[in-house]
Amino acid sequence: MDVNAAVAAAAALAGLCTGVIAVLAFRWSEREQARPTRTSLHTAAVLPPGVDTVLSVLRSSAVVLDEDDAVVKASSAAYALGLVRGGRLAVEPMLAMARDTRRDGEIRQVELDLPRRGGRIASGGGALAVSARVAPLGSRLVLLLVEDMTEARRIEAVRRDFVANVSHELKTPVGALSLLSEAVMDAADDPEAVERFAGRMQGEATRLTSLVQELIDLSRVQNDDPLEDAEPVRVDELVGEAMERCRQQAGAKQITIASGGSDGLHVWGNRGQLAAALGNLVENAVNYSPARTRVGIAARKLPATGGDLIEIAVTDQGIGISEKDRERVFERFYRVDPARSRATGGTGLGLAIVKHVAASHGGEVTVWSAEGQGSTFTLRLPEAARPKIGRPDTDRSGALIGPEDLDGEDRLRLDGTDASDTAPEVIP
Repeated sequence: MDVNAAVAAAAALAGLCTGVIAVLAFRWSEREQARPTRTSLHTAAVLPPGVDTVLSVLRSSAVVLDEDDAVVKASSAAYALGLVRGGRLAVEPMLAMARDTRRDGEIRQVELDLPRRGGRIASGGGALAVSARVAPLGSRLVLLLVEDMTEARRIEAVRRDFVANVSHELKTPVGALSLLSEAVMDAADDPEAVERFAGRMQGEATRLTSLVQELIDLSRVQNDDPLEDAEPVRVDELVGEAMERCRQQAGAKQITIASGGSDGLHVWGNRGQLAAALGNLVENAVNYSPARTRVGIAARKLPATGGDLIEIAVTDQGIGISEKDRERVFERFYRVDPARSRATGGTGLGLAIVKHVAASHGGEVTVWSAEGQGSTFTLRLPEAARPKIGRPDTDRSGALIGPEDLDGEDRLRLDGTDASDTAPEVIP
């Protein structure tokens, strides 16, 4: 019994010692983890109070360098741009500028082109345009702020191109009018020549008027908020206005314009802008279609996440658009065939207006085309809340009559087939 008691007491004592050692080891580990490291002590010591908070809310990419050019603090945007790698500033021109600022205390600024992914500093296409500003921060630190100017530079380039294109487009008809007026003066004694030159002057004046009007329309759709004067607009009425607008041009080329699809559809937006957009699509289809062909306009409702869409498709049997041109047809003044555009009187602004109208109304415009087979431009817009009373398309109870209450096909096709096919078909 005495031996067993002695063994038990020894085991209890050993367990107690082990527990005490484990507790002491755990406390020591916690104390070591809580103790600041050399790097954290360095950062806390050199960063002025509040600077860390300020840098975290800046939109610019921020990097703080110490006297050894080591990165003390860097924002996530700086890492995303590739400015900081391995705890060092990776852009040599910025590093040289930071050293100069640390030496003389002067604030410096420079614009650079950076590669999008690794590599050396690039100045060609595909580079990021940035503006870097370096300033002293306290006695030993240097603050580097980098602003991404890529989008701003792109917008500025688009603006310059737009001004240059407008100047060129205006110069052509104005110069023609000047030459034709001189020809009229020289041919004052020849009535037939005067009549011929006067007719050409009238054509150039019409072209100039159309260009100025489309510039006004483009400026209006860019600057105005179409939803300020928004209202439910009947798609049938928009289609009817577009057909009436192009009836004379279509008749001169013996082009048949046919409409169909679902009735009673409504979109929400500015009636004038929507009519202009659809009118431009139909007018383009007529202008770029051969004589004695067909242009079709069809509307239908598409279920979509966040609300149903109204799709209006304009299909022609024209010359078609190549794949490389399809990506640019919505740019201002871009023409697939400049020579043909001069013959048709096009200004190159119609599709740009359509794109802006669609975007400002929360929709989109897309194009399907094949060379020699024609094109289909599709305008998709959010469906409007339908009125209940006081509209011609309601029954006696005031409820709106929907497509399911009407006879006829769901959508008109140029060749008489169903419209559920994704790729448009054109009469050969």
